[in-house]
Amino acid sequence: MNLADVKAVVTGGASGLGLATVRAILAGGGKAAILDRNSAEGEKVAAELGPSALFAETDVTDEGTVTAAIDSAVGTFGGINACINCAGIGSAMRTAGKKGPMPLDVFKFTVEVNLIGSFNVARLSAARMLDNEPDQGERGVIINTASIAAYDGQIGQVAYAASKGGVVGMTLVIARDLAREGVRCCTIAPGTFDTPLLGLMNEEMRATLASGIPFPSRLGDPAEYGALACHIIENRYLNGETIRLDGALRMPPR
Repeated sequence: MNLADVKAVVTGGASGLGLATVRAILAGGGKAAILDRNSAEGEKVAAELGPSALFAETDVTDEGTVTAAIDSAVGTFGGINACINCAGIGSAMRTAGKKGPMPLDVFKFTVEVNLIGSFNVARLSAARMLDNEPDQGERGVIINTASIAAYDGQIGQVAYAASKGGVVGMTLVIARDLAREGVRCCTIAPGTFDTPLLGLMNEEMRATLASGIPFPSRLGDPAEYGALACHIIENRYLNGETIRLDGALRMPPR
């Protein structure tokens, strides 16, 4: 698929990895709908990016708001053929400690947003992609976001690692489910990226994180995520694969 032909929905598109992906798609001549809970930032970003972008306030766990957002994108762009799931949350809590077990609601909410939310948007987007006329047999592509925590979860990351492990686990199955319809599915598993969340850390903490990355020894640039997402969109033979984007980082226990 050529970037100029892309009509995408991007969750978490108002900041971080999602915004970088939106910018990369638009730079290639495509169009993108920003799906995000942050309406103020989403509307601001969409206005800055111009007519090739639109914003739709979206809760990825809610079928109604996701459906409305996809409908808006289809109505504005004449269809959708790419879905990039970047929305997600983190949580830091051990399975059990001196104060007792992790509250089950913490685990449930993390899984609901990161795993169930990603699947919710993927399934609803895929259903609309089936309306597309195939281009060399292809009707669309889905890109989900996992994390290296899916493989190297650290102490306190049990909920986060489980949710991202689930994203990795569903990648091949979604690809197989949709293969006969010409819809591909891949996942990106980022390492430590310079997102707004890490921007809250002081320089010493950021330097410590960067020093543990073999090469290049720095935090990932969200534009590098966006570039990989665009490559997946363009490369028709990439399907059912999870790609680590981490500078060869393997996380220690803590």
